[in-house]
Amino acid sequence: MYRGKSVAAVVPSYNEETQIGKVIETMPAFVDHIVIVNDASRDRTAAVVEEYQKHDGRVVLINHEVNQGVGGAIATGYKWARDRGADVAVVMAGDGQMAPEDLPNLLDPVVSGEVDYSKGNRLFTGEAFKEIPKVRYFGNAALSFLTKIASGYWHIADSQTGYTAISKKALQTIDWDQMYKRYGQPNDLLVRLNLYRFKVRDVPVKPVYNVGEISRLKVRKVLFTISWLLVKLFLWRMKEKYIVRDFHPLIFFYMLGFVLFGLSGVLFIRLIYLWITLGFAPELTAIAWMFSFGLGLQCLFFAMWFDMEYNKDLK
Repeated sequence: MYRGKSVAAVVPSYNEETQIGKVIETMPAFVDHIVIVNDASRDRTAAVVEEYQKHDGRVVLINHEVNQGVGGAIATGYKWARDRGADVAVVMAGDGQMAPEDLPNLLDPVVSGEVDYSKGNRLFTGEAFKEIPKVRYFGNAALSFLTKIASGYWHIADSQTGYTAISKKALQTIDWDQMYKRYGQPNDLLVRLNLYRFKVRDVPVKPVYNVGEISRLKVRKVLFTISWLLVKLFLWRMKEKYIVRDFHPLIFFYMLGFVLFGLSGVLFIRLIYLWITLGFAPELTAIAWMFSFGLGLQCLFFAMWFDMEYNKDLK
Protein backbone atom coordinates (compact mmCIF):
# COMPACT_ATOMS: atom_id res chain seq x y z
CA MET A 1 0.00 0.00 0.00
CA TYR A 2 1.14 3.53 -0.70
CA ARG A 3 -0.40 6.18 1.55
CA GLY A 4 -3.33 3.84 2.18
CA LYS A 5 -3.95 3.06 -1.51
CA SER A 6 -3.37 -0.29 -3.22
CA VAL A 7 -0.92 -0.16 -6.14
CA ALA A 8 -0.67 -2.54 -9.10
CA ALA A 9 2.45 -2.30 -11.27
CA VAL A 10 1.77 -3.38 -14.86
CA VAL A 11 4.95 -4.66 -16.55
CA PRO A 12 4.62 -5.32 -20.33
CA SER A 13 7.33 -7.78 -21.34
CA TYR A 14 8.52 -9.23 -24.62
CA ASN A 15 11.74 -11.27 -24.73
CA GLU A 16 13.00 -9.82 -21.44
CA GLU A 17 14.59 -12.92 -19.90
CA THR A 18 17.76 -10.98 -19.02
CA GLN A 19 15.99 -7.90 -17.63
CA ILE A 20 12.74 -8.97 -15.98
CA GLY A 21 14.45 -10.29 -12.86
CA LYS A 22 16.00 -6.86 -12.16
CA VAL A 23 12.58 -5.22 -12.52
CA ILE A 24 11.02 -7.60 -9.97
CA GLU A 25 13.94 -7.36 -7.52
CA THR A 26 13.96 -3.54 -7.53
CA MET A 27 10.19 -3.11 -7.31
CA PRO A 28 9.40 -0.98 -4.20
CA ALA A 29 7.87 -2.84 -1.25
CA PHE A 30 4.75 -0.63 -1.28
CA VAL A 31 3.66 -2.11 -4.64
CA ASP A 32 0.93 -4.66 -3.88
CA HIS A 33 0.79 -6.49 -7.22
CA ILE A 34 3.45 -6.90 -9.91
CA VAL A 35 1.42 -7.80 -13.00
CA ILE A 36 3.83 -9.07 -15.65
CA VAL A 37 2.19 -9.45 -19.05
CA ASN A 38 4.31 -11.79 -21.15
CA ASP A 39 3.46 -10.74 -24.69
CA ALA A 40 4.12 -14.13 -26.37
CA SER A 41 7.87 -13.95 -25.76
CA ARG A 42 10.05 -16.39 -27.67
CA ASP A 43 12.66 -16.61 -24.93
CA ARG A 44 12.54 -17.73 -21.25
CA THR A 45 10.73 -14.67 -19.91
CA ALA A 46 7.78 -16.72 -18.59
CA ALA A 47 10.06 -19.31 -16.98
CA VAL A 48 12.12 -16.62 -15.21
CA VAL A 49 8.95 -14.96 -13.87
CA GLU A 50 7.60 -18.31 -12.65
CA GLU A 51 10.76 -18.77 -10.58
CA TYR A 52 10.21 -15.41 -8.91
CA GLN A 53 6.57 -16.31 -8.20
CA LYS A 54 7.81 -19.04 -5.87
CA HIS A 55 9.39 -16.46 -3.55
CA ASP A 56 7.31 -13.29 -4.10
CA GLY A 57 3.54 -13.57 -3.66
CA ARG A 58 3.02 -10.20 -5.34
CA VAL A 59 4.09 -11.47 -8.76
CA VAL A 60 1.27 -12.21 -11.21
CA LEU A 61 2.05 -13.68 -14.64
CA ILE A 62 -0.33 -13.26 -17.58
CA ASN A 63 0.68 -14.94 -20.84
CA HIS A 64 -0.52 -13.75 -24.24
CA GLU A 65 -0.81 -16.58 -26.75
CA VAL A 66 -0.34 -14.11 -29.62
CA ASN A 67 1.89 -11.04 -29.57
CA GLN A 68 -0.31 -7.95 -29.27
CA GLY A 69 2.27 -5.19 -28.96
CA VAL A 70 3.21 -3.10 -25.95
CA GLY A 71 -0.14 -1.27 -25.93
CA GLY A 72 -2.03 -4.56 -25.94
CA ALA A 73 0.08 -5.86 -23.04
CA ILE A 74 -0.57 -2.68 -21.04
CA ALA A 75 -4.31 -2.90 -21.72
CA THR A 76 -4.33 -6.50 -20.42
CA GLY A 77 -2.55 -5.42 -17.24
CA TYR A 78 -4.90 -2.45 -16.78
CA LYS A 79 -7.93 -4.72 -17.06
CA TRP A 80 -6.46 -7.05 -14.42
CA ALA A 81 -5.91 -4.09 -12.06
CA ARG A 82 -9.40 -2.70 -12.76
CA ASP A 83 -11.11 -6.03 -12.13
CA ARG A 84 -9.21 -6.48 -8.80
CA GLY A 85 -10.15 -2.99 -7.64
CA ALA A 86 -6.63 -1.52 -7.49
CA ASP A 87 -6.65 2.13 -6.41
CA VAL A 88 -3.75 3.05 -8.71
CA ALA A 89 -2.07 1.23 -11.61
CA VAL A 90 1.41 2.16 -12.73
CA VAL A 91 3.27 1.02 -15.84
CA MET A 92 6.94 0.03 -15.61
CA ALA A 93 8.78 -1.39 -18.61
CA GLY A 94 10.06 -4.96 -18.50
CA ASP A 95 13.52 -3.88 -19.71
CA GLY A 96 14.44 -1.96 -16.55
CA GLN A 97 14.43 1.50 -18.15
CA MET A 98 12.25 3.06 -15.47
CA ALA A 99 13.87 4.08 -12.20
CA PRO A 100 11.92 2.71 -9.17
CA GLU A 101 13.02 5.69 -7.05
CA ASP A 102 10.85 7.95 -9.27
CA LEU A 103 7.70 5.95 -8.52
CA PRO A 104 6.58 7.87 -5.37
CA ASN A 105 6.70 11.16 -7.30
CA LEU A 106 4.44 9.66 -9.96
CA LEU A 107 2.03 8.23 -7.39
CA ASP A 108 1.69 11.30 -5.17
CA PRO A 109 -0.55 13.49 -7.40
CA VAL A 110 -2.81 10.51 -8.24
CA VAL A 111 -3.06 9.17 -4.68
CA SER A 112 -3.87 12.65 -3.35
CA GLY A 113 -6.64 13.02 -5.94
CA GLU A 114 -5.08 16.08 -7.60
CA VAL A 115 -5.00 14.38 -11.01
CA ASP A 116 -6.23 11.16 -12.58
CA TYR A 117 -3.13 10.39 -14.62
CA SER A 118 0.51 11.30 -14.09
CA LYS A 119 3.24 10.58 -16.57
CA GLY A 120 7.00 10.76 -16.52
CA ASN A 121 8.78 13.58 -18.31
CA ARG A 122 12.47 12.91 -18.95
CA LEU A 123 13.04 16.35 -20.44
CA PHE A 124 12.79 18.22 -17.11
CA THR A 125 16.13 16.91 -15.86
CA GLY A 126 18.31 18.88 -18.29
CA GLU A 127 20.30 15.71 -18.92
CA ALA A 128 17.88 14.33 -21.51
CA PHE A 129 19.77 15.68 -24.52
CA LYS A 130 22.92 13.92 -23.34
CA GLU A 131 21.28 10.69 -22.20
CA ILE A 132 18.67 10.03 -24.89
CA PRO A 133 19.89 8.92 -28.36
CA LYS A 134 19.57 11.94 -30.68
CA VAL A 135 17.25 10.31 -33.22
CA ARG A 136 14.89 9.38 -30.40
CA TYR A 137 15.18 12.80 -28.77
CA PHE A 138 14.15 14.73 -31.89
CA GLY A 139 11.54 12.12 -32.87
CA ASN A 140 10.05 12.39 -29.39
CA ALA A 141 10.00 16.20 -29.64
CA ALA A 142 8.09 16.07 -32.93
CA LEU A 143 5.56 13.54 -31.62
CA SER A 144 5.14 15.47 -28.37
CA PHE A 145 4.15 18.59 -30.33
CA LEU A 146 1.66 16.65 -32.44
CA THR A 147 0.29 14.97 -29.30
CA LYS A 148 -0.42 18.38 -27.73
CA ILE A 149 -2.60 19.26 -30.73
CA ALA A 150 -4.28 15.86 -30.91
CA SER A 151 -4.93 15.39 -27.19
CA GLY A 152 -5.72 18.93 -26.03
CA TYR A 153 -3.20 18.56 -23.16
CA TRP A 154 -1.04 21.51 -24.21
CA HIS A 155 0.91 21.52 -20.92
CA ILE A 156 2.51 18.08 -21.32
CA ALA A 157 5.64 16.93 -23.16
CA ASP A 158 7.67 13.73 -23.62
CA SER A 159 4.56 12.00 -24.89
CA GLN A 160 6.34 8.71 -25.64
CA THR A 161 7.36 7.82 -22.10
CA GLY A 162 5.41 4.87 -20.76
CA TYR A 163 6.20 5.51 -17.09
CA THR A 164 2.73 6.44 -15.82
CA ALA A 165 0.22 6.16 -12.98
CA ILE A 166 -3.55 6.09 -13.47
CA SER A 167 -6.40 6.42 -10.96
CA LYS A 168 -9.09 3.86 -10.20
CA LYS A 169 -11.75 6.16 -11.68
CA ALA A 170 -9.92 6.45 -15.00
CA LEU A 171 -9.18 2.72 -15.00
CA GLN A 172 -12.90 2.02 -14.74
CA THR A 173 -13.90 4.63 -17.34
CA ILE A 174 -11.66 3.90 -20.33
CA ASP A 175 -12.62 1.06 -22.70
CA TRP A 176 -9.33 -0.83 -22.78
CA ASP A 177 -10.46 -3.09 -25.63
CA GLN A 178 -10.44 -0.01 -27.88
CA MET A 179 -6.89 0.96 -26.89
CA TYR A 180 -4.26 1.20 -29.65
CA LYS A 181 -2.03 -1.82 -29.18
CA ARG A 182 1.35 -0.75 -30.53
CA TYR A 183 3.87 1.99 -29.69
CA GLY A 184 1.26 4.76 -30.04
CA GLN A 185 -0.58 3.59 -26.91
CA PRO A 186 0.51 6.56 -24.70
CA ASN A 187 -0.71 9.01 -27.37
CA ASP A 188 -3.99 7.16 -27.83
CA LEU A 189 -4.63 7.09 -24.09
CA LEU A 190 -4.05 10.83 -23.67
CA VAL A 191 -6.68 11.61 -26.31
CA ARG A 192 -9.20 9.31 -24.61
CA LEU A 193 -8.46 10.81 -21.18
CA ASN A 194 -9.09 14.28 -22.57
CA LEU A 195 -12.46 13.24 -23.93
CA TYR A 196 -13.55 12.41 -20.34
CA ARG A 197 -11.86 15.56 -18.97
CA PHE A 198 -9.43 13.70 -16.72
CA LYS A 199 -6.64 15.79 -15.23
CA VAL A 200 -3.10 14.93 -16.35
CA ARG A 201 0.26 16.06 -14.97
CA ASP A 202 3.89 15.65 -16.02
CA VAL A 203 6.33 14.51 -13.33
CA PRO A 204 10.14 14.73 -13.75
CA VAL A 205 11.76 11.29 -14.09
CA LYS A 206 15.30 10.22 -14.78
CA PRO A 207 16.13 9.03 -18.32
CA VAL A 208 17.59 5.51 -18.05
CA TYR A 209 19.61 3.94 -20.86
CA ASN A 210 22.34 1.32 -21.26
CA VAL A 211 21.12 -1.00 -18.49
CA GLY A 212 21.15 -4.04 -20.73
CA GLU A 213 17.96 -3.22 -22.63
CA ILE A 214 17.58 -4.24 -26.27
CA SER A 215 15.53 -1.68 -28.16
CA ARG A 216 13.17 -3.01 -30.83
CA LEU A 217 11.84 0.44 -31.61
CA LYS A 218 12.38 1.59 -35.21
CA VAL A 219 12.16 5.36 -34.78
CA ARG A 220 11.85 6.25 -38.47
CA LYS A 221 9.04 3.73 -38.89
CA VAL A 222 6.99 4.59 -35.81
CA LEU A 223 7.43 8.34 -36.41
CA PHE A 224 5.20 8.16 -39.48
CA THR A 225 2.90 5.48 -38.04
CA ILE A 226 2.21 7.43 -34.85
CA SER A 227 1.94 10.74 -36.74
CA TRP A 228 -0.84 9.28 -38.87
CA LEU A 229 -2.46 7.82 -35.75
CA LEU A 230 -2.41 11.29 -34.16
CA VAL A 231 -4.09 12.84 -37.21
CA LYS A 232 -6.93 10.31 -36.90
CA LEU A 233 -7.15 10.78 -33.12
CA PHE A 234 -7.27 14.57 -33.54
CA LEU A 235 -10.19 14.36 -35.96
CA TRP A 236 -11.95 11.86 -33.66
CA ARG A 237 -11.53 14.12 -30.62
CA MET A 238 -12.82 17.17 -32.53
CA LYS A 239 -15.95 15.26 -33.58
CA GLU A 240 -16.63 13.61 -30.22
CA LYS A 241 -15.75 16.51 -27.96
CA TYR A 242 -16.79 19.63 -29.87
CA ILE A 243 -19.64 18.36 -32.05
CA VAL A 244 -21.24 15.20 -30.60
CA ARG A 245 -20.89 15.72 -26.82
CA ASP A 246 -20.68 19.50 -26.78
CA PHE A 247 -20.27 22.33 -29.22
CA HIS A 248 -17.51 24.88 -29.59
CA PRO A 249 -16.91 27.39 -32.45
CA LEU A 250 -13.24 26.36 -32.62
CA ILE A 251 -14.46 23.69 -35.06
CA PHE A 252 -15.21 26.43 -37.63
CA PHE A 253 -11.78 27.99 -37.13
CA TYR A 254 -10.05 24.64 -37.65
CA MET A 255 -12.14 23.87 -40.75
CA LEU A 256 -11.60 27.31 -42.28
CA GLY A 257 -7.89 27.15 -41.45
CA PHE A 258 -7.42 23.79 -43.19
CA VAL A 259 -9.43 24.90 -46.25
CA LEU A 260 -7.46 28.13 -46.61
CA PHE A 261 -4.17 26.30 -46.10
CA GLY A 262 -5.10 23.83 -48.84
CA LEU A 263 -6.10 26.70 -51.13
CA SER A 264 -2.83 28.51 -50.44
CA GLY A 265 -0.94 25.36 -51.47
CA VAL A 266 -2.76 25.24 -54.80
CA LEU A 267 -2.18 28.95 -55.39
CA PHE A 268 1.51 28.61 -54.53
CA ILE A 269 1.97 25.83 -57.09
CA ARG A 270 0.12 27.94 -59.69
CA LEU A 271 2.28 30.94 -58.83
CA ILE A 272 5.51 29.01 -59.34
CA TYR A 273 4.20 27.46 -62.58
CA LEU A 274 3.24 30.84 -64.05
CA TRP A 275 6.52 32.36 -62.90
CA ILE A 276 8.48 29.67 -64.77
CA THR A 277 6.35 29.60 -67.93
CA LEU A 278 5.59 33.33 -68.25
CA GLY A 279 8.74 34.71 -66.69
CA PHE A 280 6.86 36.78 -64.08
CA ALA A 281 4.59 36.25 -61.07
CA PRO A 282 1.01 37.53 -61.63
CA GLU A 283 0.17 40.03 -58.90
CA LEU A 284 -3.39 38.78 -58.39
CA THR A 285 -2.26 35.19 -57.84
CA ALA A 286 0.49 36.33 -55.46
CA ILE A 287 -1.95 38.45 -53.42
CA ALA A 288 -4.50 35.61 -53.27
CA TRP A 289 -1.79 33.21 -52.10
CA MET A 290 -0.56 35.56 -49.37
CA PHE A 291 -4.13 36.30 -48.23
CA SER A 292 -5.16 32.63 -48.01
CA PHE A 293 -1.91 31.62 -46.30
CA GLY A 294 -2.02 34.42 -43.73
CA LEU A 295 -5.72 34.05 -42.94
CA GLY A 296 -5.43 30.25 -42.77
CA LEU A 297 -2.57 30.54 -40.30
CA GLN A 298 -4.54 32.95 -38.13
CA CYS A 299 -7.58 30.64 -38.11
CA LEU A 300 -5.46 27.68 -36.98
CA PHE A 301 -3.82 29.75 -34.22
CA PHE A 302 -7.24 30.93 -33.01
CA ALA A 303 -8.54 27.33 -32.97
CA MET A 304 -5.50 26.16 -30.96
CA TRP A 305 -5.91 29.02 -28.51
CA PHE A 306 -9.59 28.15 -28.00
CA ASP A 307 -8.60 24.51 -27.40
CA MET A 308 -5.96 25.58 -24.84
CA GLU A 309 -8.49 27.72 -22.99
CA TYR A 310 -11.10 24.96 -22.95
CA ASN A 311 -8.62 22.49 -21.43
CA LYS A 312 -6.58 24.78 -19.19
CA ASP A 313 -8.09 23.39 -15.99
CA LEU A 314 -7.08 19.78 -16.78
CA LYS A 315 -3.67 20.09 -15.07
